[in-house]
Amino acid sequence: MNQETEFLRVRFWAALAACGWLLPLQAQSQETISCDVDYPISDWNGAYQVNVGITNTGSSPIAGWALEWDVGAGETHSGGWNATITQSGTHISAANTANHWNGTIAPGATHQFGIQLSDAAPPAQVPGTFTLNGTPCNGGNSSSSSSSSSSSGGSSSSSSSSSSGASSSSGSSSSGGNAITLQENAAGFCGVDGSVDSNNAGFTGDGFANTDNLNGTRIRWSVNAASSSDYLLDWRFANGGSAARPAGVRVNGADLASVDFPTTGGWTSWSQASAVASLQAGENTVELVASSDSGLANIDALTVTGDAPNAGTCVSSGSGTYRMESLTRGVTVVPTGSGNLVSWRILGNDDPSVAFNLYRDGQKINSATITGASNYLDSGASASAQYSVRPITNGSEGAPAPAEVVFNGSGYFDVPLQRPAAGSDYTYSANDASAADLTGDGQYELIVKWDPSNSRDNSQSGITGNVYIDAYRLNGERLWRIDLGRNIRAGAHYTQFQAYDYNGDGRAEVAMKTADGTVDGNGNVIGSASADYRNSSGYILSGPEFLTIFDGLTGAAIDTVDYQPARGSVSSWGDSYGNRVDRFLAGTAWLDGSTPSLIFSRGYYTRTVIWAVDFDGQNLSTRWIFDSNQAGNEYEGQGAHSLSIADLDGDGRQDIVFGAMAIGSNGQPLWNTRMYHGDALHVSDFVPSRLGQEVFMPAEHSDQPSSRLIDGSTGSVIFQTPANGDNGRAVAGNVWAGNPGGEYWSSRVSGLLNASGTSVASKPGSTNFLIWWDGDGERELLDGTHIDKYEPSARLLTGANVVSNNSTKATPSLSADLFGDWREEVIWATSDSSALRIYATPYVTELRIPTLMHDPQYRAAIAWQNSAYNQPPHPSFYIGSEVTSYPWPDIYTP
Repeated sequence: MNQETEFLRVRFWAALAACGWLLPLQAQSQETISCDVDYPISDWNGAYQVNVGITNTGSSPIAGWALEWDVGAGETHSGGWNATITQSGTHISAANTANHWNGTIAPGATHQFGIQLSDAAPPAQVPGTFTLNGTPCNGGNSSSSSSSSSSSGGSSSSSSSSSSGASSSSGSSSSGGNAITLQENAAGFCGVDGSVDSNNAGFTGDGFANTDNLNGTRIRWSVNAASSSDYLLDWRFANGGSAARPAGVRVNGADLASVDFPTTGGWTSWSQASAVASLQAGENTVELVASSDSGLANIDALTVTGDAPNAGTCVSSGSGTYRMESLTRGVTVVPTGSGNLVSWRILGNDDPSVAFNLYRDGQKINSATITGASNYLDSGASASAQYSVRPITNGSEGAPAPAEVVFNGSGYFDVPLQRPAAGSDYTYSANDASAADLTGDGQYELIVKWDPSNSRDNSQSGITGNVYIDAYRLNGERLWRIDLGRNIRAGAHYTQFQAYDYNGDGRAEVAMKTADGTVDGNGNVIGSASADYRNSSGYILSGPEFLTIFDGLTGAAIDTVDYQPARGSVSSWGDSYGNRVDRFLAGTAWLDGSTPSLIFSRGYYTRTVIWAVDFDGQNLSTRWIFDSNQAGNEYEGQGAHSLSIADLDGDGRQDIVFGAMAIGSNGQPLWNTRMYHGDALHVSDFVPSRLGQEVFMPAEHSDQPSSRLIDGSTGSVIFQTPANGDNGRAVAGNVWAGNPGGEYWSSRVSGLLNASGTSVASKPGSTNFLIWWDGDGERELLDGTHIDKYEPSARLLTGANVVSNNSTKATPSLSADLFGDWREEVIWATSDSSALRIYATPYVTELRIPTLMHDPQYRAAIAWQNSAYNQPPHPSFYIGSEVTSYPWPDIYTP
């Protein structure tokens, strides 16, 4: 969608006496007007535009003015701004009173106004004389030129021109009218229904706004105007298509003008188009809205000219408390055999009453507005059908959202990967993954960890290959690769990476533990490139340890700090050979109830340290540190092989569930069951009849209850089961509609338990992950590479040519609500690690639930899912077939 130009400028200085056009002037008093006029013509076929400048070259203010001149025959005034303009025959008058914001010109100042004229016989005629308040203007040298371009049209509300040469620029005057240019990803730019790209040369700033190719797509800006008056809106654009791309100009929700963006002959050939619109004093929302199915031209910048415009403040979407990601609709298309299931997000920052229309190949296909669940089975539709979804808010239809992911006939979508080269005695396989918006376009990218085949559990000796972290767009483009280096050991407990937008700039960062020799995504080495701290057993028990946060778009290291706590004496963590000292966990938590923080920890068998870290865009800083050495030895040994994040006490701030204990948002203990370590952990509102959330966990210690359900706010026991050795697997979730609320089961306890600890049905066939897959509110069983329904028992999916992760744990690379409606997708690596294979449900649902990714607890769970023994994510609220309405997310988006 793009072309490079500036208006053809015809520089005309009305030095009339110097040109011999005037009689010699008599001597003037100090109050006599002295002026220059700048008359730059932007000429195209059938019309032209001038941004006229009047400079007061005298020593006294000009309070109120009227500029007059003659135009050529057939040139008719059709519009203007920042002055009152009239025409009589070929005579033009432009005027402002002294009390108008543009009406008093200080000595040395230049004020501007604009005029548009249609032209029956182009090119435009250069005026021979100007008078200001009846006095001819002085100074300068007379010179002029004009040309026309191949663009068509011109109207009272818009203009365009094209030429090669310089890029757009902005200017200002010392008082009165001036201009400001708003660039993409800068102040005043509020978003695009599409993306900000940089693949076509000639743009200014960071890139250009590239809308989706759909009618109604928009680009949005915020402009702060000094007064209520007309302003010139001037867009720098490129249109490499074969036809013009017209647009409407919408200001504060009202359609005020139209503007045409003719073809410029190429996406690297830039031009300009403009319109005049009335802005109100203060903040204004300005939108370009596509009027054709091709969307908008590529827009490089908007320049606003008028009374002291400034970049406005883009209003956050939503009015809640938690700052969350700004996401697109995430429209997906899944073939079902009988048609296409089209699914999309209800966003947490939508109006709760938002409805939708669905379009296939540009035609609306729903007979009634879609007010329920955000999916639609388009029976009999072609596999090649093109879909878009439009939200309806307060009766007004919004911009279309095109399909982002179209699954194949087998129900999956592949994201190609670039497998690292094998080592001398090991190969690589794709392991755990996470999702975050690394590029700021509202769509998720995938972050994947590459594990060498010689990775080790902490209890096992042996040197391992390096660990790599990659980031990919869904089309398989690799954004970057981070090499953690020889001084980070490979294994499930060593590298836990976090990906989220921590500083609120609209793009996610990625953070993880690093060391000497780590190489960032730009090829820069952290610390010493030559350092090697591996001992003969392959453990790394000396040398510096770091926490690094990386730019999500480039992989470049932004800040690196010492990891807290330092390992100190290895034996103080529970053994002397290096097992328990390197038990790490990581998470993301909204500790202040508004903005996300990083959570990193060390140790859970004996000493436990939890470190809360904030990021301001440049620097990492410690929020607090919890250390069992200071808190007391009763807090030793309580951790699990994972952690969870939830607002346990209902104060609006998230807390850390660290196995058998909970640490509050302020770093102080909330409660401690003293039931010690376990291998699994589940936190949610499993018992909707009780206030707050519950925590379900098995026990590894043979003298402790084999499993227990804990009140999340107090730490008191709701039920527990008798001790029965090392109970290594346990799950909590609503899998059976025959029991109210959630159910609980584990490896060494018989039956499916209810919230009283009573067995109410047979135990499910797997004790692993859960997933919302079919259309009801009960969750399905995700184990290995298949999905099963508990009741009635049925195999719903078997992944094709895919593998699960983490040996006997048999977990997916990632399970999350990545796109479409609230139900979850599952990602497995293909058998040869050539791709991440994403599966989505082909089933219709009647449940209307906002995207789970806008529930802060669920979103935190996606961030921590890759930590150690991966656990399924849970939201903060209960989902079940008996529930008729669900809580609206308490969020806003930047």
